[in-house]
Amino acid sequence: MADFNITDSIDITDVTCPITFVKTKVALEELDDGDILSVKLNDGEPVQNVPRSVREEGHKVLSLTDNGDGTFELIIQKVGD
Repeated sequence: MADFNITDSIDITDVTCPITFVKTKVALEELDDGDILSVKLNDGEPVQNVPRSVREEGHKVLSLTDNGDGTFELIIQKVGD
């Protein structure tokens, strides 16, 4: 797995869709272009919807890793405002 220079990280395992994407979007808005956000999210709807929504917003999904405990780590690079 590649190492990324993580700028910020959030844990959204305690919230449900669509709040998962809202929290991710807010965290991305606070970053500068090119910064990298690590998001810990649950399996199921969050892991299906958040990466897709992030891509639709124009950001780059760098990786999605199964943590083996029902959670995933999503690495996102912010692209332009």
